Amino acid sequence: MLAAFAVGVRTGRHRGVDVAWGLAFAAVALATYGMSGAGGGRALLLTVLTVVWGVRLGGHIAWRGRGHGEDPRYDRMLNRAPGNRNAYALRKVYLLQGALVWLVSLPVQAGAYAPDGLGPLAVAGTVLWLTGLTFEAVGDHQLARFKADPSRRGRIMDRGLWSWTRHPNYFGDFCVWWGIFLVAAGSWEAAAVSVVSPLFMSYLLTAGSGKRLLERHMEGRPGYAEYRARTSGFFPRPPRRGAGASD
Repeated sequence: MLAAFAVGVRTGRHRGVDVAWGLAFAAVALATYGMSGAGGGRALLLTVLTVVWGVRLGGHIAWRGRGHGEDPRYDRMLNRAPGNRNAYALRKVYLLQGALVWLVSLPVQAGAYAPDGLGPLAVAGTVLWLTGLTFEAVGDHQLARFKADPSRRGRIMDRGLWSWTRHPNYFGDFCVWWGIFLVAAGSWEAAAVSVVSPLFMSYLLTAGSGKRLLERHMEGRPGYAEYRARTSGFFPRPPRRGAGASD
């Protein structure tokens, strides 16, 4: 995160912190694997799952933001900053996200020291992780194709996975981190230490900085109220006919 901050100061744009978010998880996984000295299947599996997820996410955000200026969210935040913009960004964005990376990656850290031997929980966790990664990757691809069509400018994306849930990428994140937790839970100690990670990630995605803030930003757009009425707010399900869908 400090390296990302240095790049942000040099370029005058702090949107790169979102790229660093995924890459930081990959760095934690690789560092943990190296420091634990573990050569077993659980530690290796946790490392692979985390690195694949983090690199895909960071790469997608970097590709999506190419050629753009500062992210409007950070621009609004830093324009209200008391004092130096960069110092405020360091405290409120980079260091905060660094702390969150450490907290959310607890299953990766604890699981590397759990007894080796992959059982049914690890299999279930891997399947859940794969489900989440698929939702994220497919949802991001569908949204990118939709936005690339100039005739759809200003319209609400309601096709593919986006017709089953308003947030396929957030639902994917939810599955990824509960899956990684299940893989890490090779002992009750590892599970007890790291269960805070998927619980906290679930809160962020559904009631924190994820779904809640994005929907507040979207609610004034034409057609969004109708889309919200027929489409699940988080867990996928077939679109409803007519109004009355719950969140």
